[in-house]
Amino acid sequence: LQKELLKYKQEARNLQGIKDALQQRLIQQDAAVLQLKQELLRANMDKEELHNQNADLQRKVDERNRLLAEYKKELCQKDRHLQQHQSKLDEMLRQLSEASYQQVGSGWAALGTAQGGSVGSDSSAPPAQVDLERELEHKEALLAHCMKREAEE
Repeated sequence: LQKELLKYKQEARNLQGIKDALQQRLIQQDAAVLQLKQELLRANMDKEELHNQNADLQRKVDERNRLLAEYKKELCQKDRHLQQHQSKLDEMLRQLSEASYQQVGSGWAALGTAQGGSVGSDSSAPPAQVDLERELEHKEALLAHCMKREAEE
């Protein structure tokens, strides 16, 4: 009977050792699970932060795209205005040139008949040239005035 008792005590000690080892292993696994939960929590927080940063960046890209579209629209409008002003300027210069040629022609003819000479004589060139230069300055001033008014509009 005593042998059986010793045998059962030995078996109880073996079972207690197994129980202690299993409890130690359970503690280690609980610690590993806790560590994994912490890592998962950190990863989820990082993921959320990256998601927020991505959303912010997307909003910035959308805003910049909107501004870019506005700038392109404004640029196209300015290009159209510039083309309109350029064509008006070209037309004004053409008209000014025509008027200048007409006035120069009539001025030379009047000068030639007033002096009794021909239109292209050397003796009448300097006064006529001075008159033409004055007229050109006057027309340049008129053109500058028109350009200024056009720019203000």
